[in-house]
Amino acid sequence: MSVVIYIGEGCPYCKMAKQLLESKGVEWTEINIHEEPERRDEMIERSGQTSVPQIFIGDTHVGGYDDLAARERAGELDALLGE
Repeated sequence: MSVVIYIGEGCPYCKMAKQLLESKGVEWTEINIHEEPERRDEMIERSGQTSVPQIFIGDTHVGGYDDLAARERAGELDALLGE
């Protein structure tokens, strides 16, 4: 399953999202909207959100770190990741 995370510089929630995914052994593609500002519009179009992180697992928009952590607590994240 492909995982894409839109991140920003110095974002603590981005770091926590990556740590959670790393703890699950998940690899992801990272898009830094500060290094590639043109990708910010892409993120907003895909997610409808302006804040980072924005996390996509496959075609599913998970949301931000809080949403990712909520799916983990609910036992839904492994299924979404295809495990």
